[in-house]
Amino acid sequence: MVAEVGCPTSFAKNTIESRYFGLVQDSLSKVSGKNCDLTFIVKSNPNKKALSEEALAPLFSVEKGGKDLLEILQRARIRPSFTFENFAVSSSNQMAHAAAEAVSQNLGSAYNPLFIWGGVGVGKTHLMASVGNHILRIDPDKKVLFCTGEDFTNDIVEGIRNKTTQAFRNKYRKLDLLMIDDIQFIAGKEGVQEEFFHTFNAVTSVGGQIILTSDKPPSEISKLEERLKSRFEAGLIVDISPPDFELRCAISLIKAKEKGIDLTPEQAQIIAANSESARKIEGLLTKLMTEIHVKKVPISNELIESSFAKNLETASNLKRSTPDEVTETVSKYYQVGKRLLLGESRARPIARPRQILMYLLRTHLGISLEEVGRIIGGRDHTTVMHAVEKITQLATQDVQIREDILKIKQSI
Repeated sequence: MVAEVGCPTSFAKNTIESRYFGLVQDSLSKVSGKNCDLTFIVKSNPNKKALSEEALAPLFSVEKGGKDLLEILQRARIRPSFTFENFAVSSSNQMAHAAAEAVSQNLGSAYNPLFIWGGVGVGKTHLMASVGNHILRIDPDKKVLFCTGEDFTNDIVEGIRNKTTQAFRNKYRKLDLLMIDDIQFIAGKEGVQEEFFHTFNAVTSVGGQIILTSDKPPSEISKLEERLKSRFEAGLIVDISPPDFELRCAISLIKAKEKGIDLTPEQAQIIAANSESARKIEGLLTKLMTEIHVKKVPISNELIESSFAKNLETASNLKRSTPDEVTETVSKYYQVGKRLLLGESRARPIARPRQILMYLLRTHLGISLEEVGRIIGGRDHTTVMHAVEKITQLATQDVQIREDILKIKQSI
């Protein structure tokens, strides 16, 4: 069976295909009971209405007490679950969280603009949307809008095409809070940057707040106009680092609760030890939720570990790592020479990295016990089996071992 997935733009197609192909494929296969393949195409929505004054008006004319909060959040394009209460805080995102809270308490005057940058899945979007969520819960009459850099670009194109440029300007320039995700998308687009420059000035000149997110700080975004960089740098620029182990545990518990999955602390630790980002945690929990409902089985350590085993197998096929590459990575990580690592020394500083190397060759590359033994200095397969069992056991108890394994996998 082949399923066709229509995407509104090539950017959306590439993003969904690269990040969620496996998850969508597994879910469809389990629901349909058939092997399912996917094709992603760019396809316009025939039901999408052209940009017009009438279509934009509801953003600015919410009658007091006349609209449900959920509808107000939906029109502002904010997910109701993106709140400060659902955002786990640790040292990696503490400063960004504090800045966002300050902005929510003093809109337009605390830090304007607030520029949050960081890698994929670190919580930039959640934190930014939390500000809008907080503002609308306090005052539903506030004019708030969340969009992506691509949305902003598409609205300009639609405005020019349909001769509704003034409607576009009314939509964006009269806001109390404008939040743009992935602002780096407008870089290199001269007309879009020109329009955003004027939008930025119009919003901030009357006390409106602007919050932006990006995968890089302004100074590193190529083809971004200097006048925009200057305005971004006039506010507060904060970064969010990848979540540490404790934060990933907290995220696992929060996301599981949102999905109605009752995780134990031990199960949250297993998920955190094998996921380097909040996005991967959420993807795994979605997959687990599907398995629980389809197979009618309770959540268990075995179910979680089996899901990771499938992910490891997929990752191995994609990366095509060689035993030499894994050995070299472990050697560099522990700063142990390859000759010592593959040698006879039983000293703990050498033996433990060697056991982790055996574990990775066996679980990450799927190499047979006998072959792993041959690679590691001609050792017996029972020695390899003992090492794999030992590291598997330690990984459920020792935070440092889990962190080491995860960082090595990321480096391979």
